[in-house]
Amino acid sequence: MHAYLITAKPGRLHRAARFAGRWALRALALAVMVGLGAVVFPLRCARPVLNYIATRAAWLELWAASVTGIGPVGAALGAGLTDEFVTEFHKARTGAPT
Repeated sequence: MHAYLITAKPGRLHRAARFAGRWALRALALAVMVGLGAVVFPLRCARPVLNYIATRAAWLELWAASVTGIGPVGAALGAGLTDEFVTEFHKARTGAPT
């Protein structure tokens, strides 16, 4: 026996509202994905440029350190941050349940 034979059939308005709600939710999800893509894509495209700029800045700092005799401060800070990141990454990777 079909369920509609026992209970009242949903009206046209109710079905149209459910249909519209379903598509509104899908449209919202698509808008969120497009928005995130619009943020992530330029950052990923700019990554090689940022890497090049960072490499040139490191070389410039080393040159300035050799000329002035002052130690490279950025390299010391960057190495510490890198070590901390690696420690946290390995902690998260090895501490995860298998």
